[in-house]
Amino acid sequence: MIWTLVTGLDLLPEVLLPSLGKIGNTFVKLWHFGYGGVALYTHYLITMQRLLIAVLCAIVLGIPLGLMSGYVPLIKAIVDPLIQFIRPIPPLAYYTLLILWLGIGETSKITLLFLAALPPIYIACFDSVTRIDLEYLQSASSLGASRWQIFCNIVFPAAVPDIFTGLRSAVGVAYTTIVSAEMIAASSGIGWMIIDSSHYLKSDVMFIGIILLGVTGVLIDQLLKRLELHFVHWEGKK
Repeated sequence: MIWTLVTGLDLLPEVLLPSLGKIGNTFVKLWHFGYGGVALYTHYLITMQRLLIAVLCAIVLGIPLGLMSGYVPLIKAIVDPLIQFIRPIPPLAYYTLLILWLGIGETSKITLLFLAALPPIYIACFDSVTRIDLEYLQSASSLGASRWQIFCNIVFPAAVPDIFTGLRSAVGVAYTTIVSAEMIAASSGIGWMIIDSSHYLKSDVMFIGIILLGVTGVLIDQLLKRLELHFVHWEGKK
């Protein structure tokens, strides 16, 4: 309502805040004719593909590394310092290096998103293991359980809720990095579309990209919440 009122009364120039009607008309045009010679849905799918591949790689590597680092001191001594070094560095800080090492193709972009998503998953898994009550581990050991049996039957189930928390954080961090990944040496993707349209003051196109990313981010988070409720149905129950 405020947006409609501000644009209807011309309180701000259209280049700063386009009307909802103009944004809707621009969306229809982009859907039919695309942007920069690429269809709008293609830009969207390219962005989602980059995000999905990066997050899947972070899951495949981050979950076992985090769990084993919390469970095996030797692995912690090797892996934890590296993750703690990467964690506070803004991903964009080493993007230029990634381009020099990996080129301007998809590999550097996916690697940037992967490095952004890896620390949250790792840290959530690591912390979940360190919080497990030692009495559970000692009781299982006294009953003759091997270290592998203890890991599979106690450590991993106890860590599952925190794994989903780390996954949601990782997706959020990678998602907020997607525009940075597509702003350099790119010619496709929603992030690139936002950056490119800003050069020509096409604020309606920018808002379309922002709205698409925002709605998709909410849907992804809701999907992860539903998956968590399905697989961790006991969490929070007494």
